[in-house]
Amino acid sequence: MAQLTYETVLIDYEHSYEFKNLKIIPVRKKAGSGGGSDIISLSKALQQGLVTISERGSASTENVHWLRINNLSDKSIFMASGELVTGGRQDRMFTKDTIVAPGSKDQYVPVMCVEEGRWSDKEKKFAYANYANPRLRKVLDQSKNQVLIWKEIYAQLDSNKIKSSTLAYNATRLDKKYMSLQEEYRQFFLDKIILRDSNVVGMICISGDKVIGSDIFDNEDLFYQQFEAMLFGYIEEAINFGAAPKLSDAKVKVYLDRFLENEKLQQEYLKKNGKLYKHNGRVIHLTSY
Repeated sequence: MAQLTYETVLIDYEHSYEFKNLKIIPVRKKAGSGGGSDIISLSKALQQGLVTISERGSASTENVHWLRINNLSDKSIFMASGELVTGGRQDRMFTKDTIVAPGSKDQYVPVMCVEEGRWSDKEKKFAYANYANPRLRKVLDQSKNQVLIWKEIYAQLDSNKIKSSTLAYNATRLDKKYMSLQEEYRQFFLDKIILRDSNVVGMICISGDKVIGSDIFDNEDLFYQQFEAMLFGYIEEAINFGAAPKLSDAKVKVYLDRFLENEKLQQEYLKKNGKLYKHNGRVIHLTSY
């Protein structure tokens, strides 16, 4: 089955995981509704040296919104909107879900700047930097507007009292106090989901009295490859803007019904409140805010 609705997935309210300001409800595939993945994540591809990322050119006005991707492997590589890379001439964020075919050379992928105050003469090596938090991802997916993205980054840096000479979104994550607390969250959820839970394809994330976002994939392989990177963004949201989870399962279900009841509702709801990525007729990734 190619779609991600209640027909193919199960929301496992009974086995949710909660730590401080973040609660994660696992999403599982129903029996017979999915298989393994023939796609690898950008983070895994970079870790294994299967992909290179570089600037398209040296002129900022012409090249700031593009990065060059070379797939050196025999596998398709998946990159999601909201994934970050630091370095280059300027830190960037991918603007849409994309699959780069095996062996593809010089593929130009759209990005947005997340470090307004730097365009270096010398290009640094790009490094993978996980997913942005749901607030920034939402601005990106709903607007694709560079000015609004910068505005949201300014607001977050100011709210967290973070000083950055280049107005880099990543500056928050380099703050020592934040890093220590983030690691507590990371270790808790990695232990629960990566080490002990083996058939998850997605997660519903709750902080305070609301669902702060969800990410669901069409198979376990791709979810587990993406999990830790996505977790960084959700942890950041919970630490900086969240509160102890208090949303009931009944209210979570009301939220999920809007896009999991059927395909028609899903497409309508996610046009404004998330995104749906299909490849060759198959739903690869569903995101909601």
